[in-house]
Parts: sequence; C-alpha cells; structure tokens
Amino acid sequence: MGPVYLRRILRTREFALHYLITGGAGFIGSHLAEALLDRGDTVTVIDDLSTGSARNIAGLKENPRFRSVVASMTDAPLLGELVDAADQIFHLAAAVGVKLVVESPVRTIETNLGCTELVLAAACRKHKKILIASTSEVYGKSNRIPFREDGDLVLGPTSRGRWSYACSKAIDEFLAIAYWRERRCPTLVARFFNTVGPRQTGRYGMVVPRFVGQALRGEPITVYGDGQQSRCLTHVSDAVRAAIGLMDSDRGVGEVFNVGSDEEIRMVELAERVRRLTESESDIVFVPYREAYGDDFEDMPRRVPSLEKIRAAIGYAPRVGLDETLRSVIAYHRSLEPTPA
Repeated sequence: MGPVYLRRILRTREFALHYLITGGAGFIGSHLAEALLDRGDTVTVIDDLSTGSARNIAGLKENPRFRSVVASMTDAPLLGELVDAADQIFHLAAAVGVKLVVESPVRTIETNLGCTELVLAAACRKHKKILIASTSEVYGKSNRIPFREDGDLVLGPTSRGRWSYACSKAIDEFLAIAYWRERRCPTLVARFFNTVGPRQTGRYGMVVPRFVGQALRGEPITVYGDGQQSRCLTHVSDAVRAAIGLMDSDRGVGEVFNVGSDEEIRMVELAERVRRLTESESDIVFVPYREAYGDDFEDMPRRVPSLEKIRAAIGYAPRVGLDETLRSVIAYHRSLEPTPA
C-alpha cells in the first residue's frame, strides 16, 4: 500500500496525522502548528529558540496533541527519534532575516546547510514526506518579473555576504530535489515570499514589524535606500494554508513552488500605509544601505512571484489583502508591552 493511497484512507476515516515542525517556535512555524492542531492533527516542534520564541507557542502547550522540544537540530539521535515518530515533516528551521544574515554569515551557512542535510537524511531513512521551506531570496538579482520556479537564479559575488543566505537556501533546494530523484524520498520545496503577520519580530530586519513598531512609538519610520524597491507581502495565514495544501496534495513531490502574494508595493508606499493605519505622526526618513548593513550590501529592486504553478497544483490564491495584513500586525504590536522594535 503506497503512502499516497494510505493518506487518502487516513483522511477518509478522519484519522489525524502526526507532524514534526522544525523551527516550530518561529513566526511561520508557530502559525503552522496552530493550524494543524485546529484541524485535529498531532504536532511536535523542535526549536533551539535562537530566533524563535517560547511565547509564540505558549498558547499551544495546553493542547494534549502538542509537544515542544527545546533542542538543537544538530542533535542527530534526537532528531532521528522525532522524525521516526512523525508521519510527515515541515522543515522551517533556518537562519532568517537580512540583519542576521549580514552580521552572522557563518551561522547562516552552517545552520541552513547542516540542519537541512540532517533532517533530509533522517526523513529519507523512513521514507517520510518532507516540505523544505525556502525563500524568494534564491532568485537573487534576476530581473525576469514575475519570478517563475523554472527561472534562472542570479546571485551576486561571494564577497558580498547578502548572497550567502540565498546560496545556502538554493543548495537546500538542490539537496531536497536530489533526495527525490536519486533516492525516491518524497520531498518538495516551498519558496516563501515576504511572509508577514502577528508574532513576527523586527529584530532581524523584517520590514513590516520594524515600520509598525516605529510608527506606534512615534519614532521616525526608517526606509532603507530610496524606497523605490518593491515587495509582495503575504499574510502568514495564506502562507500556512499553501504549505498545508502542498503537503496534503498528491501532486508536487520533487517540485518547487512559489508561495506568496502578487500584490506589489514599494517600500516608501508601505511606510506611508503603515503611518496612515496607525494614525501615527512619525516622519518617514531615508537611510542609506551602507548605514544599515555596511558597504557591501546589495538589494533587489523588485520581488514578484508567479503563482501559476501553485494555483494549478492546489488551487491556491492569497485571501488576505495588504491593509488587513497590516492591521493584524498593528493589533498584535499594540497588544504587547512594551512594543518591540
């Protein structure tokens, strides 16, 4: 009996599945855990809390179907035990955020490559399906808009630390696809585009919580560069729905999918939108990249995903608009004391 057929039987009979989420105390991971629990599944998360937070999963700990393990994924025996106990794995553990990537390139590379290699090997031993979380950063400096999954990746020179993150995640993707092609281990890759929402911190350079925190405190809203660079912001609930849909689908094994929104906004417009929605009197100021990240930093002018492939695979389309997304972040920050940066 194949794993796809077995999964259909399990869902038909309304049996729950057991999921392991690496990096499950992080921003996306905690929302993913919550969504899986809400539909009746069992969830185990492993997180070393280096960038995740115990607060993100505090509300889940009373659920008897939830377990959290505070440990490093480099503990291979422990990771193997957790993978063996799970039916499927979401691998979200990674170094995240532009600031962290620029300031800690060794940690970025070692975390992204080492952890992915360990979890893929553990999953493959027991033929467990695994979704590898990747990033729109892998497209690098490509100017072929919108970004398609089969498009070329255009990275900058190795002398610029910004590209170490994109390169490490691209290698994660190569490795995941190789495990499928060579060893028939069921893998798939989700490239997340600028996911935002409640629980996201601005500590590592994420733009929306940084703008919102500054606006609520009445501080200047700092826009890096000239503010003309654009992004497509995805509410975390849409990203989670896409990830679960891909995992549930019979299609897509060995494939890469963009996950995001195609509603584009320039950063200066985003700052103005945040200021309006928070009713803030903060000034909008422009900060050169070299002051924020050093002389060797490069940025991408646009980052827009093609959603054709994921739409064809699972019928995905984003549901939460930009204003609703920003309001959810604002409400979350207002609920915190003190409001974080």
